[in-house]
Amino acid sequence: MEKPQLHYLVRNPKIKTEKPPLLILLHGVGSNDANMFSFADSLPDKFLVVSARGPLTFGPGSYAWFQVDFSTGRPVINENQAEAARKTILKFIKDLKSEQNFDENEVYLLGFSQGGIMSYSVALTEPEKIKGIAVMSGRLLPEVKPLVASPERLKKLQIFISHGKEDQVLHYPFATDAVSYLDSLGLHPDFHTYHDNHTINPDMLHDAVQWLNSVQ
Repeated sequence: MEKPQLHYLVRNPKIKTEKPPLLILLHGVGSNDANMFSFADSLPDKFLVVSARGPLTFGPGSYAWFQVDFSTGRPVINENQAEAARKTILKFIKDLKSEQNFDENEVYLLGFSQGGIMSYSVALTEPEKIKGIAVMSGRLLPEVKPLVASPERLKKLQIFISHGKEDQVLHYPFATDAVSYLDSLGLHPDFHTYHDNHTINPDMLHDAVQWLNSVQ
């Protein structure tokens, strides 16, 4: 088996089991694996926590999953990079088995902003490989909808969504649009809103942790 392509940081599970569940953290544009890893110790003890670094380098400590242009007032993505990143994350999960021990049937993604976008893209297209996602201040790409799996394949996928109503980067309607779309697929996400901007505030993190503690 190949070594994982992406650089990553690890927090081992605090509760020792033969095959722990895996939680992969995915950062936003211009951030990095260390930034998301800063709250790894707040995450449930049962998880093997892996914080992955995006494949695109924008500068020192600045990475992304794909390029995005906000100059029109709405995000315009590099669709080829976004699709390549989706495939890269799926391969990363597969190759991670060569270096880490985890339950392949218990893989979760927690993503902020562009990391949340990637969480949707990966899980909705390959739901057999992902058990649940926590999307924080993200959006669901219209470009990925043609690839989304059938409702029958998706029915076991568990979804948590958090979003600030004052988000000036990825505006709040992106969250409500995603919820409506997921409802149409028979998925009913655990949806939390906050009076905040584009951030992970303590309440958001607390609610995500509560959800991760509840998933089976």
